[in-house]
Amino acid sequence: MADISLIRIDYRLIHGQVITKWMKRTNAQRIEVIDDKLYQDPFMSKIYIMAAPPGVKVEMLTIKDAVDSWNKNKMGDGKLLVLFQNVSNAFSAWEKGFPISKIQIGGLGSAPGRKVVYNQITLNKEDADILTEMEKGGVEVFFQTVPEDKPAELQKILKKFKF
Repeated sequence: MADISLIRIDYRLIHGQVITKWMKRTNAQRIEVIDDKLYQDPFMSKIYIMAAPPGVKVEMLTIKDAVDSWNKNKMGDGKLLVLFQNVSNAFSAWEKGFPISKIQIGGLGSAPGRKVVYNQITLNKEDADILTEMEKGGVEVFFQTVPEDKPAELQKILKKFKF
């Protein structure tokens, strides 16, 4: 059975902060990127796979494949860093049975209707509502860009920013 060290939502997926800081902090040996759209884009998938440090296996999975792999053999062995590109993908995987008890929000990008709520992390009403639903379902949701930052709880963020 794999040990999921960290489940993170970050629109950048595999980038400097994830690789240099979170891989060291979690001691993960594999990165599982769960994203239906990216799975169907071999060019972008290859770019993310090449961004990983030597010796770290990166696997691109659809949401269905991730849930099936977990149900079949708990995604194999080793320590995993699981990445989602957005809140809706994480929610969909969780709804379908992927085991998310704790999720870190690391970056959601910027766009109209989004507010910066913690460091450079943004939220909009839709993401706030989805994360609230996940939290009500027993998922611990927290915001943290790098290990040196103090994690911020979803409810504290939502009290400070009205959506």
